[in-house]
Amino acid sequence: MERVGRAARKTKETDIQLRLQLDGTGVCEVSTGIPFFDHLLSAFTRHGLFDLTLQATGDLEVDQHHTVEDVGIALGQALREAVGDGSGLVRFGSARIPMADALLQVDLDLSNRAYFVYRVALPRDWVGRFDAALVEDFLYAFAMNGGIDLHAELVYGHNVHHIVEGIFKALGRALERATRLDPRIQGPLSTKGSL
Repeated sequence: MERVGRAARKTKETDIQLRLQLDGTGVCEVSTGIPFFDHLLSAFTRHGLFDLTLQATGDLEVDQHHTVEDVGIALGQALREAVGDGSGLVRFGSARIPMADALLQVDLDLSNRAYFVYRVALPRDWVGRFDAALVEDFLYAFAMNGGIDLHAELVYGHNVHHIVEGIFKALGRALERATRLDPRIQGPLSTKGSL
């Protein structure tokens, strides 16, 4: 059975169509109008071995914020649909990723109880024309809409490109681990009997 989630979001600011397949091979077909954001989503997809199809248009003449945040919302909604009630999920995932000068850590729990901790102090906000400060907004929206207890931390590093790309790679790897199925797990992995 395919574990697939879909999301559509249309507002006065954005129009998003998204499909996420958990058991994929890392195929990423994304277009957000923000080339570096597309690059980050590609890193997330490839390292998580998900298949992601995303078409997003937004009011980029105003700001990148609406598009980046709304993609986070849609991706979280699609993830929640793909994992369903959580039956058989390993649920927890962690990844520590080195990227040149930077070392990043992402830990998460697909608990259906959203929480977000972001311990990443960027030395500057911009990578080319991408506002790297929006990574925090993306992750917050993803966590809240995906029901994820998500923690991201910069252990050390100074190159902003390496830092934010490392976060997306670590997020992909941690999520791939958390979404694995274990045949020993009957129903959701919770003492409550549900997530």
